[in-house]
Amino acid sequence: MRADVFLVESGHAATRSQAQRLVAAGVQWRFAASMPWQKVAKNGDDIPAGAEVQLLDMAEARYLSRGGLKLEGALRSAGLSVAGWRCLDVGQSTGGFTDCLLQQGAAQVIGVDVGHGQLHERLRSDPRVVCVEGVNARGLTAEGLVQACEIALSEPVPEADDDRQPVNPYHWMSGDGEVTDYDDSGDADDSDVDAHLAERAGARLAAPKRRRRRGTAGVDLTPAFDLVAGDVSFISLTLILPAVVPLLKAGGTLLMLVKPQFELQPGQVGKGGIVRDPVLHALVEQRIRESCAALPLRVVGWHDSPIEGGDGNREFFIHARREA
Repeated sequence: MRADVFLVESGHAATRSQAQRLVAAGVQWRFAASMPWQKVAKNGDDIPAGAEVQLLDMAEARYLSRGGLKLEGALRSAGLSVAGWRCLDVGQSTGGFTDCLLQQGAAQVIGVDVGHGQLHERLRSDPRVVCVEGVNARGLTAEGLVQACEIALSEPVPEADDDRQPVNPYHWMSGDGEVTDYDDSGDADDSDVDAHLAERAGARLAAPKRRRRRGTAGVDLTPAFDLVAGDVSFISLTLILPAVVPLLKAGGTLLMLVKPQFELQPGQVGKGGIVRDPVLHALVEQRIRESCAALPLRVVGWHDSPIEGGDGNREFFIHARREA
């Protein structure tokens, strides 16, 4: 079996992409304790069923994506503990940041993403996680976030439980259809019957009622977070910050990944989308700091990401605190 497929099916990796990162970091296998270890050189190398596997670098296995390692390093650099915090994950995607926050003790993570179906099932089914999909963070509002969360936590009411069905106008019929003490003074006339049929047709066409899923009744949706963290692409943070800062409680913390290639003009970005010039890195920092200054944010720190972007770009974290 292919090494990357084996790692997923054996539970060593949550996704194929994570498995491929594990292979790059170092994986070896053996079929029995008496046999020597065999190094996996590439994703397509064969690992036989039943083989014992050893990961040579456990860091890549800690989180569902490399984003978790980036955020872990940023939290360490910023000296932050998120234990017991309610967090908003902007650009939730597969869930690397969410995974890291939960493992660091966060009480709740509400994640928003413009895409659909990306969050790993392990996190999607976690009662501490709310996944809001199809939402552009640039347009976030407190009211809109709460409404989107309510939809994410709800399910359609089964028709049998739906109380919109109109009462049968033929009230004089008994359970078996037998007429008892017939009195036509209360019968429905043709217009009543037509109105009843129209009501039933309208009920079938109307959007179904929704109710909270089992076990979600006590989920806190208050749009005032201890931490807003995020990893977004193809949009400048200067366009995101005005929307997410109002969702921080007074004194709350902002910790956002900064990708220089999305903060500069196309002519300032090198071949392959790489930004290598330190002068441009400084320009990006200046612009982000200016955006924070225009909001009720006090910049606490600017940190290097411990890991480069997948394209080799140098990345950073902006650490700020909302002032009262």
